[in-house]
Amino acid sequence: MEQQPDITAKSWLMVATLGLVWGGTFLIIELVLENMTPFWLAAFRIGFGALLSCTVWLALGGRLFVTPPTRSALTSLTVIALLSSAVPFALISWGQQYVTSGFTGVSMASIALMVLPLSHFLVPGERMTLRRTFGFLVGFAGVALLIGSQAFESSGQVRELPGRLACLSAAGCYAVTSVLMRRLPPVDPIGLSSVLLLIGACAAIPMAWIVEGPPPLPDNRTLFLVAFLGLVPTAAANLLRVTVVRTAGPVFMSLTNYQVPVWSVVLGAVFLGEPLPPALLWALLLILGGVGLSQYGALRRLFGRM
Repeated sequence: MEQQPDITAKSWLMVATLGLVWGGTFLIIELVLENMTPFWLAAFRIGFGALLSCTVWLALGGRLFVTPPTRSALTSLTVIALLSSAVPFALISWGQQYVTSGFTGVSMASIALMVLPLSHFLVPGERMTLRRTFGFLVGFAGVALLIGSQAFESSGQVRELPGRLACLSAAGCYAVTSVLMRRLPPVDPIGLSSVLLLIGACAAIPMAWIVEGPPPLPDNRTLFLVAFLGLVPTAAANLLRVTVVRTAGPVFMSLTNYQVPVWSVVLGAVFLGEPLPPALLWALLLILGGVGLSQYGALRRLFGRM
């Protein structure tokens, strides 16, 4: 897919929604991990998401590729499915045993940094200009301030190196799939979202069984939380993510990850009683400033149309 990015008011609304939804996901994962092992958490989450997405997709006709796909396109589809659901979900669930939900959210902001050079070389219209680069640096200065502000210590978890590496590896998976998804041939967005989760579920369930044994029997509260993870931040949000990447481009999509660390910390403060230090507010200003600088041209075009 080689069309130029089309950034509209709807694109901004979608990335704002994704930022809020994904920012709250890590808090819920932390609650589920109290009563479920990490790999089965990932498998149940993907399974619920695949079931719901495929139901909607089949009800709408079950269409996927607009034209018959090549072997290369099918291979790319499989790689995208594994790196957009099964692998990162397992990494996040496992890593969050050792890091806080806020730290996990902050690590997702590194997707923007990883996407930028990939898109510069692989996606037409996504050049790494001086202003965009400076904007990303300003945004990541805010993320660095969050990490250095010790805003996450109230959870009582220990932030160990394995957990950090797992979360950053998950971010790398998302960055690669954002670019690969943009380069797929014409495809139905609902079908793509559904097939990605279906392939991911086919990989995640056997992986969980091999690593952790038979599936656990969760209580009602845990089952509800896992179902919520499958419905909202997995099935519904994955559809939004596919739509944004295919229309507005992976670099614009990466703006979501500037919001995720802010929401993960704010929601942790509201629902877990974590403090809101002044450093958090300064970090918020830096992150929003970086977003504005990196997307100055898109903002100018957007407001020019309104």
